[in-house]
Formats: sequence, C-alpha cells, structure tokens
Amino acid sequence: MYGDPATTRKILTELGDTWAVVGLSNNRDRAAYGVARVLQRFGKRVVPVHPKAETVHGEPGYTSLEAIPFKVDVVDVFVNSHLAGAVADQAVAVGAEAVWFQLGVVDEAAYERTREAGLAMVMDRCPAIEIPAL
Repeated sequence: MYGDPATTRKILTELGDTWAVVGLSNNRDRAAYGVARVLQRFGKRVVPVHPKAETVHGEPGYTSLEAIPFKVDVVDVFVNSHLAGAVADQAVAVGAEAVWFQLGVVDEAAYERTREAGLAMVMDRCPAIEIPAL
C-alpha cells in the first residue's frame, strides 16, 4: 500500500485546501474532471495544470506547477506513470506539502524521493473515493 490511512487523512484534512490537479482539462470524460468536482464539493480549491491552461470548474488553469503564482498545498497527479516522477519532483521544487498519485499511477522511486524530501505522499489511490469516508 502506498499511503497509510493516517497519511491519507492528513493530506485530506490537515495540509491545506489548495490542490493543483495535473492533467485537469475541460474533457468531461476524463477522471480528473470528476475528481476535481468532488474535491471542490469538499471545500478544496482546485487549480488546473495542463498544457492548454484551460479554466476548469471556474478556476483558471496554468501550464505547469512553476507557473502557479501562489502556494499549492497538494499536487494531485493524473498523468501516466512514466511522467509522474517528474511531476512529483516539481511538487517538491515548488514547496507543496503533499503529492497524490491517482489510481493506476505508480512510480515507486518517485514515492521514495518525495517522502525523503519531507512531503506526505499517497500513490495509486483516489481522493474522491477517500474524502467522503472521512
């Protein structure tokens, strides 16, 4: 398991409410779109990060984590596993408190690097599934 219940709870309830969702666009058929909506319903500010930098769910988008002009608490990653490690490294670089790799996104080396850098991390889980249970 890549994220014990205590870490999952901490990320969802204690580390802040600004979530950068990497891979979020206006494509309603993608999981990121629905998960972002659930996070908003639970009081999270969702910041879209996508090459198109689209406004999604009323929030302006950015092309990268580095382009966001304010602090991000959690980086939620909806990219292929082979790209996820670079996103985790960027999350560390911008000072995020936590990284969340979505269901099916697995990079064990990135998980270890991110935790060694002092960030909380959950991998291969979905916050839209976890948050209602809290």
